[in-house]
Amino acid sequence: MALTGRAALLAALGSLPVGILEPGWTGILAVNGPLALACACDFALAAPVRRLVLNRSGDTTARLGEAAEVTLTVANPSRRVLRAKLRDGWPPSSWLPGTEVESSRHQLTVPSGERRRITTRLRPTRRGDRQADRVTIRSYGPLGLFSRQGAHRVPWSVRVLPPFTSRKHLPSKLARLRELDGRTSVLTRGEGTEFDSLREYVPGDDTRSIDWRATARQTTVALRTWRPERDRHILLVLDTGRTSAGRVGDAPRLDAAMDAALLLAALASRAGDRVDLLAYDRRARALVQNRSANELLPSLVNAMATLEPELVETDSRGLTSMALRTAPRRSLIVLLTTLDAAPVEQGLLPVLPQLTHRHTVLVAAVADPYIAHMAKARGSAESVYEAAAAAQAQNERQRTADKLRRHGVTVVDATPENLAPALADAYLALKAAGRL
Repeated sequence: MALTGRAALLAALGSLPVGILEPGWTGILAVNGPLALACACDFALAAPVRRLVLNRSGDTTARLGEAAEVTLTVANPSRRVLRAKLRDGWPPSSWLPGTEVESSRHQLTVPSGERRRITTRLRPTRRGDRQADRVTIRSYGPLGLFSRQGAHRVPWSVRVLPPFTSRKHLPSKLARLRELDGRTSVLTRGEGTEFDSLREYVPGDDTRSIDWRATARQTTVALRTWRPERDRHILLVLDTGRTSAGRVGDAPRLDAAMDAALLLAALASRAGDRVDLLAYDRRARALVQNRSANELLPSLVNAMATLEPELVETDSRGLTSMALRTAPRRSLIVLLTTLDAAPVEQGLLPVLPQLTHRHTVLVAAVADPYIAHMAKARGSAESVYEAAAAAQAQNERQRTADKLRRHGVTVVDATPENLAPALADAYLALKAAGRL
């Protein structure tokens, strides 16, 4: 039982000697007697909280940055009208900063034997599963003097998926893919390894692509066109070790790597290739295999939703062993990791020949745009020192990338907003060169 502000005020006023009836306690009792009776009646007429029946419905998934609506149905089986204030509890990361009170608190009136629906609008600020907490209800009497309060557990979960902001680049990458496939009027020559069709020779075409047997059977010169091979296997490997926890801008490196992986997966599946995903640090955190083109993206975003960087050093030998088991045949292995010198030289380089011996390897890393900004700084002694430190960091990163390239690895090093399109371009370049 809780004493409301109105009741406290009346009680305070009632505790003062008022009027001229009789001095002292007689006046207090004269006022407090009716007040006590009113409070008791008000408390008795407040609907019981424990007898309420609550159920949830609504969204179970939402992309990071988008809203999710969860509906709470409150049924009142008692004989009293429910006049209540309700708080729908969720974790703090379920709301934008400063909006929790406005979004989670509701007022409602439910007549006896009826039900009402209220909607809580969530706007999560982190990926992963958001579990509903308690629903706290304060039921008031008709005078609003006293209230009953209780809580109900009403389970519900909303999975917050990666935002996939790089999908805006997909149309332009698909257009480039169609050019490679020869589906547009711009026919590429000599690219890929699968024969596609014959067409009439046009001055300027590569004469090495002339089909002399077909030319002998017709009156015009016939030219072979090619398309990139299909049904290739691509393994996306997300390094979820400590280096993926480093924040670039407002998000960890892992988030930028996942966004790039999603764009590449969408593009490769449209190209007819098979895509698998492995997330690893010291053990496998996620593994997605053997999905059809329609199932691939939903499976990937669902697996990525709960991934978080682990503050441990990645076991490169274990990662390599797991990748080889996941890709037993020749594949393109896309390793989204760091280009920091120590993890690469001490961890990746010693085991890299095991991957490059059988597979085509592409390493993609998230670069910090602030380093490039620092490198251009001038005007004071402090900014010059910052520029020198940034130049040294860039040189070390370039040396690490060169060591990887000497092992036959394709390296993509780009800022978070440029990593996804740069990785897609690298994939298309490999496909056009017939290296897949």
